[in-house]
Amino acid sequence: MTDPKNEFKTAQMDDWLRAAQKSAPGGNVEALNWKTPDGISVKPLYTAEDTAKLPFANTLPGFEPFLRGPQATMYAVRPWTIRQYAGFSTAEESNAFYRKALAAGGQGVSVAFDLATHRGYDSDHPRVTGDVGKAGVAIDSVEDMKILFDQIPLDKVSVSMTMNGAVLPVLAGYVVAAEEQGVSQDKLSGTIQNDILKEFMVRNTYIYPPEPSMKIIGDIIEYTAKNMPKFNSISISGYHMQEAGANQALEMAFTLADGKEYVKTAIAKGMDVDEFAGRLSFFWAVGMNFYLEIAKMRAARLLWCRIMKGFDAKKPKSLMLRTHSQTSGWSLTEQDPYNNVVRTTIEAMAAVFGGTQSLHTNSFDEAIALPTEFSSRIARNTQLIIQEETHITNVIDPWAGSYMMESLTQEMADKAWAIIEEVEAMGGMTKAVDSGWAKLKIEAAAAEKQARIDSGKDVIVGVNKYKLAKEDPLDFLDIDNVKVRDGQIDRLKKIRALRDTAKVQAALDALTASAESGQGNLLELSIQAIRLRATVGEVSDALEKVFGRHRADTQKVTGVYAAAYDSAEGWDQLKKEINDFADAKGRRPRVMISKLGQDGHDRGAKVVATAFADLGFDVDMGPLFQTPEECARQAIENDVHAVGVSTLAAGHKTLVPAIIGELKKQGADDIIVFVGGVIPRQDYDFLYEAGVKGIYGPGTPIPASAKDVLEQIKKALG
Repeated sequence: MTDPKNEFKTAQMDDWLRAAQKSAPGGNVEALNWKTPDGISVKPLYTAEDTAKLPFANTLPGFEPFLRGPQATMYAVRPWTIRQYAGFSTAEESNAFYRKALAAGGQGVSVAFDLATHRGYDSDHPRVTGDVGKAGVAIDSVEDMKILFDQIPLDKVSVSMTMNGAVLPVLAGYVVAAEEQGVSQDKLSGTIQNDILKEFMVRNTYIYPPEPSMKIIGDIIEYTAKNMPKFNSISISGYHMQEAGANQALEMAFTLADGKEYVKTAIAKGMDVDEFAGRLSFFWAVGMNFYLEIAKMRAARLLWCRIMKGFDAKKPKSLMLRTHSQTSGWSLTEQDPYNNVVRTTIEAMAAVFGGTQSLHTNSFDEAIALPTEFSSRIARNTQLIIQEETHITNVIDPWAGSYMMESLTQEMADKAWAIIEEVEAMGGMTKAVDSGWAKLKIEAAAAEKQARIDSGKDVIVGVNKYKLAKEDPLDFLDIDNVKVRDGQIDRLKKIRALRDTAKVQAALDALTASAESGQGNLLELSIQAIRLRATVGEVSDALEKVFGRHRADTQKVTGVYAAAYDSAEGWDQLKKEINDFADAKGRRPRVMISKLGQDGHDRGAKVVATAFADLGFDVDMGPLFQTPEECARQAIENDVHAVGVSTLAAGHKTLVPAIIGELKKQGADDIIVFVGGVIPRQDYDFLYEAGVKGIYGPGTPIPASAKDVLEQIKKALG
């Protein structure tokens, strides 16, 4: 920290310095500095000198560069939209939830689709037996979509859909469902996520490779600009980057760089920037780093205005960044879960102070299972209380003029801009994603964060400090995956029996021909196919014939976890035990970290792989989207001692017994299986009875799980 005597020329500064030195550790005022994960040094005291030279500290909301908000009056006239992001296995159950939420104060519908739908598979596909209806609603055709929005007037209720891979058939299904409800396309309002670049970095619910995926995005921007003027054609998402481990500066920089790439794509199609830019929107994660989250959202508006001016955008709506926000799912803890109500409230406040246009608040039980109706009501009421009881909405940008917040906003902007310039030097975000550089940057940040938690440097109340002696069980929502899938298959059979097969095939052939030639608009052709009752899987397959299905590299970072964990108690001893094992057995303990089914959330898997490797294990990473059969085969071929299954999407009761069964079937029941991730404690006995040797839920320190895995391997070897 710069000596305040030199930095602040105020009459009382010397007095403050002397007072601070009395309290500071060792009399060192610099020790009071807070170093953020983004590398910004935050001082304990800011004064008017810190903001005197800032270029945008005295701007107004609703005017360039929109730092203080995209609208002039913000919440003083209209509060943010309250959304509930949800999907409950079937269209019928999800529809019932949406209607209750709207009646109870919700102001928009946000749809969570299951992983089979995300990845463009119909529910009867053999690769998705454990995924149908487990982490969202299963949608196979427009008939499902019609049920999803039954009695929800789509000309009045805005709909947000988190969909990227199968974006064409899903958006087409929404359009056709609205048509058959009597609502024309020009009346539809809402947002489709349609942000594929971040999928290649973090979330992994892609289908096609980057280049054809960008073609799809361009076609959607083009079609919606012409036919759906009230609908946002893309929601450029940083949310999943932060959930995967990115700090706030990385999240902001990569998201804005993605947005820049999408604008280039649309312009390359011959569109004028002001024709479509006003319908672009963003999506931020809001975590527990309170000050940084507010500064991030203010800085992002500043930088987006700068970026769009670089494209010679003229209209104010083209220059303003509008955003949806969602409280963090990663910050939620399985341990002492009612603490999550407090965490979500703090995060919601940060989103509001940052100036979000809509907000979803996560339920307190989402670190354990899908939210219940009870927990969803608390999450929704959190927003209603902020809107109705606090008077926060009466003041526009209440942090304006704060010495600290204005300074931090500028530092966040500078930090993110440096990263954006680094991306541009690589040739843009598509190239940064293709090279794997962007993904590895996020994974390194995730490994560093986990090491700080596991070593106790970062406190998580109820997890690594102030822990409960005994955890009480919670009620949780359990989905009967088999029942849901059987119901979806029956509906698929009926649709296929009643439709005109020849017309459907002709529409699908037209899609394939367009993909081959590059002529025509893929969304327009998808709408035509969906009207004829083509399914999500069939539309996806028609394009896959030309585009292929993307396969990701399984790189992992090394050394980051060990460096951040430092020499915390037990680390060196565990490394010695692993070395002793290698000396005794002639090779190191070898584990394979696997993701089964269509769950692409691989933060946990990558961090565990990194930490185990830093400890001295030989670590193999299985490719994403493996079946149990494929996983067992690779484990045997690689001669591993153990398979670790990382699960986040509630498929553990189907997929984990399946991998154990496959290992036995292929004559390798000496390979032990352990499981980590989001698993309700009520399911632990089921998994142990199935043959699992270790279960490590959220909050388990990785060195503790590594030690247990080592002991289990020793035990299996005798």
